[in-house]
Formats: sequence, structure tokens, C-alpha cells
Amino acid sequence: MKQVLLGCIADDFTGATDLANNLVRAGMRVLQTIGVPATPVEADVDAVVVSLKSRTIAPAEAIAQSLEACKWLRAQGAQQIYFKYCSTFDSTPQGNIGPVIDALMDELKTDFTIATPAFPDMGRTVFKGHLFVGEVLLNESGMQNHPLTPMKDPNLLRVLSPQTTHRVGLIDHAVVAQGQEAVRTRIAELRQQGVGVAIVDAISNADLYRLAPALSDMPLVTAGSGVAIGLPANFSIQPNPHSAALPPAAGSKAILSGSCSRATNAQVADFVAKGGASFEIDPMALVDGVESVASVVQQALIWARPRLGQQPVLIYSTAAPEALQAVQSRLGVEQAGARVEATLAKIAQGLVEAGVGQLIVAGGETSGAVVQALKMTQLQIGAQIDPGVPWCTGRTYPADRLIHVTLKSGNFGGVEFFTQAFERIQAT
Repeated sequence: MKQVLLGCIADDFTGATDLANNLVRAGMRVLQTIGVPATPVEADVDAVVVSLKSRTIAPAEAIAQSLEACKWLRAQGAQQIYFKYCSTFDSTPQGNIGPVIDALMDELKTDFTIATPAFPDMGRTVFKGHLFVGEVLLNESGMQNHPLTPMKDPNLLRVLSPQTTHRVGLIDHAVVAQGQEAVRTRIAELRQQGVGVAIVDAISNADLYRLAPALSDMPLVTAGSGVAIGLPANFSIQPNPHSAALPPAAGSKAILSGSCSRATNAQVADFVAKGGASFEIDPMALVDGVESVASVVQQALIWARPRLGQQPVLIYSTAAPEALQAVQSRLGVEQAGARVEATLAKIAQGLVEAGVGQLIVAGGETSGAVVQALKMTQLQIGAQIDPGVPWCTGRTYPADRLIHVTLKSGNFGGVEFFTQAFERIQAT
């Protein structure tokens, strides 16, 4: 059995590919699994990322799934466990970041770990314990309007403290800037003070590279995907051109968008403005339950099938915050999201049956629903399209078709992402 070096647990599917992408860029061969596998890993890889859909479920269930993943990864020989959450630290006062950290610390019998969602390549930086998105604080970035996990406080110590049983401290930028030994000294000081989880400042990739060596003997690392750029070097692995190799792409091209983030709204608008073939799903058309979902799925596929070919088609339910709030007031937050996810997942099944072999999915919850509907159990991670977003390949079931797929976090990607992604797949 191949023993993996780094075992990763991601709390959503787009975040998992985001993390895997950074590890591949740093030279690791990476396999992403959809859920916890029932059998040992067979691929010759350095890291495995177990992707869960645990960000917004009940804390007890998130803990159970994360512990199951941790135990499986350790059975594969993982020398270090990495718990990955969103670079905007998406959570509620109850969790799930803090409760999962606590459970993993207990499982790994460690009294200390770090926490930082910093991902400078995507404009996520942490300074004096405060999270910035680009030039603004987290609570001014649009995340304050997130439908499931609105983030209204940029102070990560205040955000995390109510979620965890451990005392939360800070390793600030002045320490990180001094490098490995200064970070290790600060960790020792915090442990003596009874701190169990330390928020770490990072405003550049250089900070993350300085931080990484200090984490080499830590049983558990918790972070966004940014910290991953420095960890492979701890295992004597360097960037190489072979870690991102994928089979050639084939089949028609399609985009499914269920995200309502500012970035995805702009990407949809750009695609439509440039004359791209697009079909908009009105979430209000889904309010009557199963029958309305089936009707919308049928309409979308009837529209899409004759348009499949060399040019991509876009099917989207992306909406402005005020439109989304109208649907949520009618159905409730969870039910509104579930209806959209179910609709796009069924459309994905129909598109793949119609010959789509290159598929972009925008939105974390949507991505989870789609890959589960397609019964994809593993993804091989390829080259980066935009920071945090790689192309992947995986097999669908029961058709056993190899398709290329990219699972894009709603907040990731440039304005022209939907068109550039397909151009870049041909260059891989």
C-alpha cells in the first residue's frame, strides 16, 4: 500500500480542489476523494485530500465526518493532518471550524495548532488577527451578505473563540517576518500561557514560506489553502512539471453556476455580455417543490442539447442579494439553497449524458451537489487555471466516463474566468 505523506480534510469540495491545486503547484502528486473512501488508496501519490460537504451541516455531524476522514488518512500513513476551511473563514458562532479543530486535536492528542485563512494570491491576508479581502476588511467584502454564513466580524480571535474550548492567541506579523525560529519561540510562549489555537498573520506568500518550516513537526495544521504552498518542502518535495499532468480533454463544454458571490456575478455578466449562450434559472420557479425542479431541469436540457458543440453553454441561477433574499423569505435559507443545488445537479447529469466532457461548476455547495450526483469518487488534480482553481479529471458512475471538471469557489477567478478556463485546458 502506498503511504501518503500529507493527509488533508476539506470542509467543502471547491475548497478541496483549491488546496490540492496549491500542493500540486508545489510538486506533490495529489488525489482528491469525494467523501471518505471505503478502501485504501491505490494511486501513487504524496497527498490525499478528502473533500467533505461539512461547512454548514450540524456541528456534531461535521465532527463525525471529519474524524472518520482523519482516521482513514492516518491508516494510509499520513504523517501530518491538514484541516482546510475557506479563506473567508466561513462559519457561524456555533462552528463548524472550532468544533472540528477541537475534535481533531483530541484525536491526534495534540494541545496546540495554528489557524490562518490567509491566501495572498487571492487577496486574503491576515494582519493583527484581522482578515482582509483585497483592500477591505472581511465584513466589508460582501461576505457580510453570505446566505448561509454571513461574516460580520473581521477579528479572527473574536470569531474563533466562541467556537472552541481552547484559548485562542495570536502569532503576529512581527514574529512571522523573523522566520522559523521566532515562530517556534512564540509557539512555546503561547503554550506556556495555555493557548491551544493561534491565529497567524500573513500578508504575503513570503510570510507563508517563512511559516511553513515551523509547522513541520505539528500533528495538525488548520488553515485555508494558502499555507499549503510551503508544506511540500517540509517533505523534501520541490515543484516539478509532472505533478499536474492530466489526460487530454474531450467532449462538449458547459458551465453550471449556483454561486451568488460578487466574483461569480461578474463572471456570468461578462460571459453573457460577450454573446455566450446562456440559460438563466429563476429560483422563484423552484418554489413548488419536486415538480417545479423537474420542469426547470427539462427546460434547461431542452435548451442546451442543440447548442452543445465547440462553444460552451452557461446555465446559471446566480442572483443579486436582494433577489436571493426574496426566495429565502419564501422557502427559508436552507431550502432555497437545496432547491437550486438539486436542480443544477440533475442538469449536470443530463449534460454529461448528452456528451459534455469539460465542465465548470461555480459555487461550493453547487459543486458538492454536482459531483455527488455524477457519483465521482476521486479527482486527479491538474494545472491551475486561476489562483486556487485547477482543472481535474474524474470518472462518472455508472457511465464510467472520464470528464474534465473544475470546481470553482464562488469568490475565486477573474472576470473572464468562464472563457479563459476552456482556453487553458487545451494548453495543459
